[in-house]
Amino acid sequence: MKTEKTNSGDKHLSLWVAFGVCLILYTVLMAQLFYRQTIHDSFGFQVYGSDIDAYLLEMQGLDSGFDFPYPVYFGLARLFIPAFGVETAAAISISILNTLAVVVLFMEIYLTLGREILTPAGGEDLTKRSRALRGFLLLFACFSMFFVSMLFAPKGVYLPGMDHKYLGVFSPNPYHNQTYFAVRAFSIAAMFSFARVMEAYGRPDKDKKEYIDYPIFSVWLLLSTLTKPSFTLVFGSMAFVSLMVRLIIGKGKNVKDIFLVGITFLPTIAVLLVQFGGVFGSSSHAGEDGGIGFGLFTAWKVYMTNIPLAIVLAAAFPLWMLIFNFKRLKDHMFYRFSMGLYLAGLLEFALLYEKGDRFIHLNFSWGYMHGLFFAFLASGMLLVENTVKKKQHPLILTTEWIAFLWHLLCGFIYFRFIYYGGFYYSFL
Repeated sequence: MKTEKTNSGDKHLSLWVAFGVCLILYTVLMAQLFYRQTIHDSFGFQVYGSDIDAYLLEMQGLDSGFDFPYPVYFGLARLFIPAFGVETAAAISISILNTLAVVVLFMEIYLTLGREILTPAGGEDLTKRSRALRGFLLLFACFSMFFVSMLFAPKGVYLPGMDHKYLGVFSPNPYHNQTYFAVRAFSIAAMFSFARVMEAYGRPDKDKKEYIDYPIFSVWLLLSTLTKPSFTLVFGSMAFVSLMVRLIIGKGKNVKDIFLVGITFLPTIAVLLVQFGGVFGSSSHAGEDGGIGFGLFTAWKVYMTNIPLAIVLAAAFPLWMLIFNFKRLKDHMFYRFSMGLYLAGLLEFALLYEKGDRFIHLNFSWGYMHGLFFAFLASGMLLVENTVKKKQHPLILTTEWIAFLWHLLCGFIYFRFIYYGGFYYSFL
């Protein structure tokens, strides 16, 4: 038995070594981008444009003219300011949090998808070539998620009703916004933790160890909220609907489970109430003109008139996957929650907007972009599973891979544009 365990560990050692190498390369690449964004003033006007200037002021305890409820990101940066200065400290802080997101995601993919494809049913051993290919797919499923973007036409080609390729369409990876990347480690952990909690929901024979998932999920969700609450707003909507559906289907049974899940949200709800008062209260920078308004595509139409096309360009791959994998929503918990999060983000952005001078900032689009990321992630994991287990016709798999790789190619092009100083507003 000890020999088998050792051999099994040796089989996966190369996978972890490859992950470590990829992680170092990715960390260095993104750290360079984040640092260039923090010192963008030295490059000239509208180079590496982002929201970083206001963040740097907040990190130093100065008034930025905004109300940012981001204590985790800002607090981590303050630890490095005495030794490195505010610009470098900000870059170090976001690099740590962004790298943590990759580590968390690969761990979750390894424990979920890896369990499916690295240990075939029946216990038969894999050939060295097969194991290497499946390991590559796990790495690809992880790192590709940090580069996929919206689809867009070639340079010089303009689609009807679209003046920008990013603005109004949006991407799972908005490289200009550091707080979006700061929260992702915690949002990924919260999503997977919630899926584990809900897998045990309503089961009378729950193991005592499964109850540990409740406080773990609560902590991840709280950290997400303290880092950037945009994820929590759409996640909370999705989770509430999911729980109400479960309650209705169960005809009022399993109230204990509803109560237990509800308790996990209490710390986050308390923080959200404080944040809401800080951002929209009478003493906030928004003042009496601030608040939340309701209207169909009211804010979205600021930068986009062809919204149906924008929705397709942003999520062509997840939507295409949904057509051929709709039945998997029933048995694949993470896929169902991820697509639910995407729908919640889409509806929130389509129906809500901020009043006053924050109207043009389209801040409800951040929840939509979180939904896009998880729609891509769950769909990508499902694509890898379908490919390895040959669950679909080769022609269908081919079209799904083409859709994903198209998004990835556009993502590399967009990343290159941002990496070399492009301003997202000028990505035309």
